[in-house]
Amino acid sequence: MVVRNKARLVAQDFCQKEGIDYEETFAPIARLEAIRILLDFAASNGFKLQQMNVKSAFMNGFIEEEVYVRKPPVFETTRFPDRVYKLRKALYGLKQAPRAWYARLKSFLLKSGFVMGSVDKTLFLLSRGGDTLIVQIYVDDIIFGGSSHALVSSFAEQMSREFEMSLMSELHFFLGL
Repeated sequence: MVVRNKARLVAQDFCQKEGIDYEETFAPIARLEAIRILLDFAASNGFKLQQMNVKSAFMNGFIEEEVYVRKPPVFETTRFPDRVYKLRKALYGLKQAPRAWYARLKSFLLKSGFVMGSVDKTLFLLSRGGDTLIVQIYVDDIIFGGSSHALVSSFAEQMSREFEMSLMSELHFFLGL
């Protein structure tokens, strides 16, 4: 039997004060109607949709604010008892972590040639020649498909190089649909 222990450093968000530690906390989430439209569009155009999940997504975002956290008790030393960590990247529990993750992902997609939807900010489109790739974001879950298998595969590889992925498969079930 394999036993795996996991640990994650998490910020206690109740210590953060709006206007001091953070300004904005939002992360756009696709509306259920938008996902239904995407599923309908994909089915009517013969796109096979894929899904992927980004591991520890919120820890991929870079934060703009100066945030300091106390060391966990395990890392405290008598030599430097008052030292703290200055964060450069987001942690789970930070109020701005979802916004930072979305900003990182959006930046990556836009640099990769995608165009963000003008109404739905969680929808991204890529056109190459006569082929189209559609990407829909739902926090750390991503559904995508396109008119070209090569374009879809290229996107999956590109995402895997940039982010650690935990699930990549053909879409059969998503948010109860």
